Amino acid sequence: RTFIKWRMQSGQSPVASSRNFGIPYNNPDTTPPEAFRFAICGEIHEAVAPNEFGVHEIVIPAGRCVVVRHVGSPDHIGETIYPIYRDWLPASGEELRDQPLFFNYLSVYPETPKDQWQTDVYVPLQ
Repeated sequence: RTFIKWRMQSGQSPVASSRNFGIPYNNPDTTPPEAFRFAICGEIHEAVAPNEFGVHEIVIPAGRCVVVRHVGSPDHIGETIYPIYRDWLPASGEELRDQPLFFNYLSVYPETPKDQWQTDVYVPLQ
């Protein structure tokens, strides 16, 4: 909610015309809730000014990624993520980069029902 308030007040990263990202820094299935970190991000085209909301710039490093599209509620995104690590990665011969995976949210709630959401999952590779 804080990020949404910042977007509305600053006019930066309008949800209708900017890409929207999420960066989970931990696995929610194995991290205690109080230690779980997740960044909500929006594409910007100018520097973020100091603000009362604590919103600051995060740069997603460029590089190769495997990309898989998840269709459905973000509550079930693990059903798309785990096969990448469990099945695809060992069979591919690829190696992970030391960066967290990230999500590019292609759909926006409430315009799109959550069970129809499309989210691209990016897993950084060497």
